[in-house]
Amino acid sequence: VQLQASGGGLVQAGGSLRLSCAVSGLLLNHYVAAWFRQAPGKEREGVAFMSSDGRSTYYPDSVKGRFTISKDGAENMMYLQMNSLKLEDTAVYYCAAAPYSDDVDETIQEIFPDYGSWGQGTLVTVSS
Repeated sequence: VQLQASGGGLVQAGGSLRLSCAVSGLLLNHYVAAWFRQAPGKEREGVAFMSSDGRSTYYPDSVKGRFTISKDGAENMMYLQMNSLKLEDTAVYYCAAAPYSDDVDETIQEIFPDYGSWGQGTLVTVSS
């Protein structure tokens, strides 16, 4: 299994960025797709989740209304569209997938430490 994140970079506050994650070795249509981030000195935080069937999503309040997760089953890709970026969004962003077939809610993060497959991170830096 391999997940390859890309698209990070430097962006001004208020700007937008789109992250991509190419997935191989598993079929995203059977997995929860997710994006996490980790800022320096802080714990890893889940920022976007999409159910295996694509019908439900979950975002924490810190990014709700600004971030959008999507996936392309045919291409086995997942994406994170980030708008209205803030300084506090600066972090290394990771894509991940975990086997789970139900709708997602705030508890979905709990399965990733034990069951998640992870990509390498991509750095997003938001400047003032």
